[in-house]
This record gives sequence, C-alpha cells and structure tokens, in this order.
Amino acid sequence: MEYDIIIIGSGPGGYVAAIRASQLGMNVAVVEKAELGGVCLNWGCIPTKSLLKSAQVYNYISNANEYGIETEGVAKPNLTKIVERSRAIAERMSNGVQYLFKKNKIELINGFGKLISNSIVEVTDETGNKKNISAKNIILATGARSRNLPNIPQDGTKIIGYRKALTLTQIPESMVIIGSGAIGSEFAYFYNSIGTKVTLIEYMSYVVPNEDEEVSKQLGRSFKKNKVSVMVDSSVESVDKSGDKCIVTVKSKKGIERIETDIVLSAVGITPNIENIGIEEIGIETEKGKIKVDEFYKTNINGIYAIGDIINTPALAHVASAEAITCVEKIAGIEVKPIDYTNIPGCTFTIPEIASVGMTEKTATEAGIDFKIGKFPFTASGKATTAGENEGFAKLIFDNNTNKLIGAHLIGANVTEMITELVLSKKLDADGHDLIKSIHPHPTMSEAIMEAAAAAYNEVIHI
Repeated sequence: MEYDIIIIGSGPGGYVAAIRASQLGMNVAVVEKAELGGVCLNWGCIPTKSLLKSAQVYNYISNANEYGIETEGVAKPNLTKIVERSRAIAERMSNGVQYLFKKNKIELINGFGKLISNSIVEVTDETGNKKNISAKNIILATGARSRNLPNIPQDGTKIIGYRKALTLTQIPESMVIIGSGAIGSEFAYFYNSIGTKVTLIEYMSYVVPNEDEEVSKQLGRSFKKNKVSVMVDSSVESVDKSGDKCIVTVKSKKGIERIETDIVLSAVGITPNIENIGIEEIGIETEKGKIKVDEFYKTNINGIYAIGDIINTPALAHVASAEAITCVEKIAGIEVKPIDYTNIPGCTFTIPEIASVGMTEKTATEAGIDFKIGKFPFTASGKATTAGENEGFAKLIFDNNTNKLIGAHLIGANVTEMITELVLSKKLDADGHDLIKSIHPHPTMSEAIMEAAAAAYNEVIHI
C-alpha cells in the first residue's frame, strides 16, 4: 500500500503533521523509533514543567509564613517522587498522542526510518528487521538531541545532558551548569530551589542572552538573590572527573578559576538529528548542519519536506507544530501563507518567567528604527503584589513612525500566559493606543501590558 504521507518522527512537528493530514483526508503513516510525542512530550517541555511546578510548590510551602499560613515541621523535597510525578505526566501525554493517532486512523510504525528514494522509506525495527514503505510525500521531523561539547563530552554520570538531569534520584549538593539559555536557566532554578548549590556559567555577557538586555539583567539579579552563583563572560575550559568530585576549570575576565562540584550539566544547545536518515544518499541539500527548505518546507528533492529542529528556524515546539500544519496544508493544495518568523513567541519557565516576541531594544537600534519604549514594573501591580510575586516588568517597543508594536518583553509571574495578547496584537498591526484603549480586567497581571503601552505615550496611570 502506498501512503499519501509518511512522516519520520512523532514530536510536536511530526504528530501534528500526521493529525492535520488525516483531517484533510490523507492516508498517513508515522515512523517513530522511541516514545510517541518525541523529546518535547517525553524529555523536554512537559516533564521539565512538572519539575518546575514541584519546585514552585516547595517554595510556596517554605515561605508560607509570608502569606499568613503557619506550618508545622519542615517541608523537604523528595527528588525520587518529584521525578516519578514528572515521568507519569510525560507518559500520560504520550498516551494522549497514541489516542489521537487511533482517533484519526494514523498508522504508527515502530522503528528507525531512513530515506531510500523520494518515495520509499526503509524502517528498521528493534530486532534489526527491515521493511520498505512508500508514499507520495515524505516529511522529515526527526528533531534534535543535546549538543555535546568536544572538550567536555557527556558521560551520563558526572557530566550529564538534559535527559539525565530530568531523572536524577538524589539531590546533588552542588552542580555546575554550562549555558544559560532556556534549558540551563530552568534547571538552575529547579535545582537551586530544592537545595543544590548551583553555579551557572555563560559565555556571553548576560544570562538568557537571546532576550532583551534588561530582561537578562533582571533574571541575573533574581538568580543572585536566590544564591545561584552566576558567571558571565566565562567559558569552561575542561572538567577533571578523575576524583570523587568534578573540578571545573573556568576562564573568565578575572582569569582562571577552578570550581569543585558533584555534577556538571551541559546545556549548550541542541544538535539536529539528520545523521543516517539517507539525506546524503539521495542528495538532500544541507547548510550548517541543517536541511535547506523553501518557505513551505520543501527540500531540493521533489516530494520530500522537512520541519522543526532540523531546519534553520527557531527550535521551539510551537514553531514545529505551526510548520507542520503549513507544510501539510500546502501539500494538500490549500492556499496558505508562509509563517512570519518575526512574530514567534519565546518562553522561559524560570521564576520569574520570561516571555518575549519581536525585536529587542538592541535589534531595533541596530536596524535603525526610530522607536519608543514603555515599561511597567510589577511592583506597581496590585495582582502581583497580592500574589507576593512582584519581581519584573512589562516592556513594549513601538515604531515611532507607525506606532505599531514591534517588540514585547515580559519578565514576571505567569507572563508566559500573557504573551499571546502581544503576538496577536503584532499580527493584527495594533498600535500603542489599541492596547491602551483595550480595557484590561482588574486586578490582573495583564494590566501591565496596558500600562506599559500607556507609559510609551506618557499616559500611564499607576506609576
């Protein structure tokens, strides 16, 4: 039997592509060598948020007196149970995808998929048996894995990646985390919260270096307040793991420093999974380790498409899902618009949370745009203050010539739930006064968006 579409990989790109294709009447097969849902559901987005929620609950209990709640005894984290909860949630979400596959009559083929031609995929199962399946179209959605630094290879014991960090059974006394992007910063918050002495090392000048500089500085202050040791403008030269502890050699502007730690977490990004899937044999073009595609995700080989972390777009689950839908609808002959990559929200689930979209102050300056900025601190927010979480601010950037929103940067409690308003505003070309005149409910965190817009036009009320 020939399928309409074969999808290799079942992460947030692959499984969404499969469901949308089925909805459009296509006969779909998905090839997956591991758990349904890919890294995101099983080893990324979902289980990490479970860990972070456990840390947040522990912090609430530990600081209950601040809310007028008296507790008896001392609360303590049980990492084994925290991890068990995280793994159970990941399994539940993966089972949810399995249900959706059955509901949408999608065939799941377990095994490793490799391209043989532009219409044939060879599937090797766990016993080594091979079989070929064919389709009119093939979508590659093979995702990515933790990047390994050549001078600091992961051994899974003393030098670990994010997968192992999700399943430790004992709380380390100390941990050095290399890289302060979303993964590194989230684990820094989690392990620091449950009692680990954390040192966060960042090569760039600020933590979360892709964010607006003011947001990065705010998170850096928050980390330091919570006794996370932050080293910026620093690089890890080597790790000596010959003894009971690791000795991490760090080069900074101050010189060479050696840090003793129980465990090192390498969180320096990801590597696309494009090896051994047949792309070289059939001539699919790559560039800088990623597959080249057009605006609708077609490769240079007719009938083969690629989405998600293996192409040169933001490596985010929601981006992969959006690419999946656009790609499948284009294959189906639906008139679709290319994705606007200037309007992709990013979220980091530390405490305080970070959410952003569009240009930073630095990129707007470098682009020569005449702009105005409005900021509103959560210290002036009634809702944030009553919640005892008034760290951070909302920062909006508007084009001075058009008054259109070109960037939004939030750091504070629950701001990841607020960013969509700004994504939609940007998509609809809202200007500052559209936000000011949109009545926001009181008391809510979202009022900060209205107030930040008002601040840009010298109309702010509450500061």
